[in-house]
Amino acid sequence: MLKAPEHPSAASTQRDRRRARFRTAARAALTDERTQLAYRFAVRHTSYVAGGTRVAARRAWDGRTTARYERMIRAAEAAGLMDEIKEWEQRAQSFKAARHKRRMDTLKAMIHAPKAIAYATAGGAGILLMLGILLAWANHDVHDVLTPIETVIDLVRWAAFIAGIVWGPLLFAAPWLGVAAVWAVGRHQHTAPQWALPVQDRDLGGPITPSIVVVAFRDLGISALRKAIEAMGDVGASMLSVIRPAGCGVEIDVQLPSGVSTEEIQNKRRKLAENLNRHEHEVFITIPPQPRTVRLWIADSGALDEPIGASPLMLDENATADYYTGSAPWGQNLRGDAADVSVFQRHILLTGLSNQGKTAALRALALWLALDTTVDFYIADLKGVGDWRGFLGLARLLIQGPTDEHVAQATDMVEWGVEEMQKRIALLEQSGSTEGVTREMARTDPRFRPIVLIVDEAQVAYGSGAIGDDKRPYGGSKATSRYFQAVKKIHDQGRAVNVTIWEGTQDPTDENLPKRSREGNHIRGSLVLGTESQAKMALGEAPVDAGAAPHKLRRGLDKGTLVVAGEGIKMEPGQASVTIRTYFISGDDAVVLTDRAKSRREGVATVHKLEVVKPVDHLANLAIVVGDEKRVRTTEVLHRLKAHDHKAYEHWTGGRLKALLVEYGEDTGVYDGYPVVRWESVQRALERRDQEIEEAQ
Repeated sequence: MLKAPEHPSAASTQRDRRRARFRTAARAALTDERTQLAYRFAVRHTSYVAGGTRVAARRAWDGRTTARYERMIRAAEAAGLMDEIKEWEQRAQSFKAARHKRRMDTLKAMIHAPKAIAYATAGGAGILLMLGILLAWANHDVHDVLTPIETVIDLVRWAAFIAGIVWGPLLFAAPWLGVAAVWAVGRHQHTAPQWALPVQDRDLGGPITPSIVVVAFRDLGISALRKAIEAMGDVGASMLSVIRPAGCGVEIDVQLPSGVSTEEIQNKRRKLAENLNRHEHEVFITIPPQPRTVRLWIADSGALDEPIGASPLMLDENATADYYTGSAPWGQNLRGDAADVSVFQRHILLTGLSNQGKTAALRALALWLALDTTVDFYIADLKGVGDWRGFLGLARLLIQGPTDEHVAQATDMVEWGVEEMQKRIALLEQSGSTEGVTREMARTDPRFRPIVLIVDEAQVAYGSGAIGDDKRPYGGSKATSRYFQAVKKIHDQGRAVNVTIWEGTQDPTDENLPKRSREGNHIRGSLVLGTESQAKMALGEAPVDAGAAPHKLRRGLDKGTLVVAGEGIKMEPGQASVTIRTYFISGDDAVVLTDRAKSRREGVATVHKLEVVKPVDHLANLAIVVGDEKRVRTTEVLHRLKAHDHKAYEHWTGGRLKALLVEYGEDTGVYDGYPVVRWESVQRALERRDQEIEEAQ
């Protein structure tokens, strides 16, 4: 039973208002153009100093070592220029010989230095004494003999006096002079990020023109393509569509000549990008509906490294959500357009390497949906480091931890979702609705409230080797795996009755993310991955074959960048995937949003473990009610089951009974025109289940 929320005191209300005003002022300051200019200014000049230091250090290193020659030799080897390799090797040997000679000369000088200093001192004193004698002879004054020596001593005294005055300020200014020097080097070399540089200093990689695109394709190293371009009367211009501005870059379609496949162009992505004066991550290749055509999106140089700003959820305190009709503000696509996603009755899978923003991306969707007060959350965070702690008092269930016990609790949660789904299917059939669970039903009937089950770090559950009390494993991908089978059942029928599951997982493989499970999702997104095979596991083969390339993202640099395939997100006609730069909502900001969502709901008493009743063994109960009879009518079987356990079988139908047998390779039959359950079918199902459990162990 839910507790009614307590009325806040006047003091706490005033504190909340002050905090709200402070957050509003802080957001306004952060989004102000002057703040952004100041931020760019700070980043730019800090980068000048850091980059200038790096450039100066590299120059010093190159001047003292053979690093420069080794780089040139490696470049010549890569290009196959043997003559240049020999030339640079000779230069390196000459440099080493000259350096050795200088070092030997320095050692010799140190050995002879004391004698040279003594000779110089004696010679200098002799010269000064001779000058003094001549001066005394000329002036007829014997005291002038020491005048030259006294003059030199006075000069040394004055030099020491001046040095004593200048030394302190010079010593204080020296570090700042050094900083100014490396700053000047960094400024001259433009070592700051492109987005932080002044517009006039940004290297946009040059404009993308038709001639540059044609030359880039011609020089890809594909013989058939080069010959076809050279044979064209317009030298390849007819291959190109109009170059269209698209966000922070341009877009162009290229129709390939006969004999050249789109796959060959996709495999040459890096070389094509370099031919266009871009980095590999700044050129995206997709396959439009037109045959033998590739679509290029080419970013302005450095544009993808510029932050995209704060989430609209943080900027609008009055933001609302609607599970049925709304879309979550997830980020921006490469064109710079808002990328909103509908989560209505959609199962979601997000994957990627560790520490690349998976949890933040998944949580951003939940934070938006939490603003819809009709949605109930059941969350299992199998990492357990507090990423979902803000949902305490908002989610009905919050499990946090990576142990086998937490996996068991997460499995109980998903299995509870299956039971709830089956109850709702029976209730929906009784309601007579011909349009499924309508928006009005979801908002007025608590039995049809949208339920979102979230399992973060789901690979922990799939990979668990723990065994339950029923001798079935929690993890794995076999028919005996409790977690996998529960997820599979929700994927099959859950969306129709507003029961959906979202999973986040790391580093996908067939072991920690079974194929049947990943293919049951409507929205599949991937952050950076290590290999193309992993990309196909995450998104499916078709999107990757059409150009989706999460394995081409830069680890650590493209945090929060998702390649998304599936339903619920706007794509161009024929497009198989979209790349989204998601808004980052920090842990503190997430708490602000969950507090806002809590203020719009009645108090939610979050539990950390479901009170799970011992699982009902439906197959064993079926064997009990059938007994030794050869066959029993289905209606009679249902009647006996309800008499045996009314609560468990109150909503069972003939279809649900048939599904139980089909799960183990059997089926109901027909006798004299009536559906029946055969004794031998029940016995074979029991034997098959026992065999599967033994194999799993």
